[in-house]
Parts: sequence; C-alpha cells; structure tokens
Amino acid sequence: MRIIAGSRKGARIFAPKGLDTRPTGDRVREAVFNLVGPVDGADVLDLYAGSGAMGLEALSRGAGRVTFVEADRLAAETILRNLDRLRLDGAVVLREDAARKLATDAAGGRRYDLVLIDPPYRMLARILPTLASYLPAVVADDGIAVVESDAREEPDLPLPKRTSRRYGAARVTVFEGPEP
Repeated sequence: MRIIAGSRKGARIFAPKGLDTRPTGDRVREAVFNLVGPVDGADVLDLYAGSGAMGLEALSRGAGRVTFVEADRLAAETILRNLDRLRLDGAVVLREDAARKLATDAAGGRRYDLVLIDPPYRMLARILPTLASYLPAVVADDGIAVVESDAREEPDLPLPKRTSRRYGAARVTVFEGPEP
C-alpha cells in the first residue's frame, strides 16, 4: 500500500498483520478523494481506522487535523508507525470504540469537515443505527461523511446522499452534512 497523492505521494505504508483489518486499497482511496475534493485544512475523523490509510491520505493531501479512532491495539500501533514513518503532524490516535467516540463528540458539539467510516463489512448493518443517531450532529453543515461497505450493501443514513459508487468488491457512499 502507498499514499496516492499530496506531500507523501508514493510513500509506502504498513498494514496490520492478520485478517481482522482490511486496508482500503489504493484504487478505492483515490476514488474517495476524487469524490470528496480538496481537503486543505480540513478537520477529519477516521473511524474504524485500521491501518490509517484513509486518514494518512487526507493528511498527505493537506488536511489540518485527523483523529484516528481504532479499538484494536495492533492496528492503532500500526497507525502510529505509519505517522512516524511519514513524518506527518496534525494527528491524534485514539484506541477507543468508534460508537463511543461518536456519542461523546455528538454530546460535546464536536463537528468535523470530513468523517471517514470504514468498518469491517460484516459490522455495517449492526452499526448503522449508531451512525444514524450521531453522524448528523458530528458532520459539519458543509462537511462530508464517506462510508465504505461491501459492494452489495448501500448504507442509508439521515443525511443527504451525494453519490454511491461501486469499485470491485467495495462500495463508497458519500453523504453531505445536514441541512443548516
């Protein structure tokens, strides 16, 4: 795996060992950021961060800050290794449950310009009610939420849907922030 664009373009990144983490492939990551557009100075929340590939891509492309949320210890350590290897600033790695982080941020009024959500595909149906409850409060009015899922599933959330596209075995669904 490598960074697709930005200040660290072409740099290789680590992926956690084992089968529990499925890093977002280069092609899908490139597609996501083509759909999202410029992220210069953006405040980004990367939920179910895994290797951190999505958030690392955002930092390389100029995001101001990325909060990586990953419950798995080895995956969180991999994100830290990747940040160190790429010498990227503006990142916080939280070893925490993504649903709990969303609930805390929603209750505290914390909002993000870009929320990246890439859970293990088998979890998506179970976490959609949580996402539906908290995402509208966490995505900025002019912000974007991106959900990566199995190509056969198209998530539905109480946010305006910009697009949903299939890339091989993956689907990327882009939602816009709530109407002000």
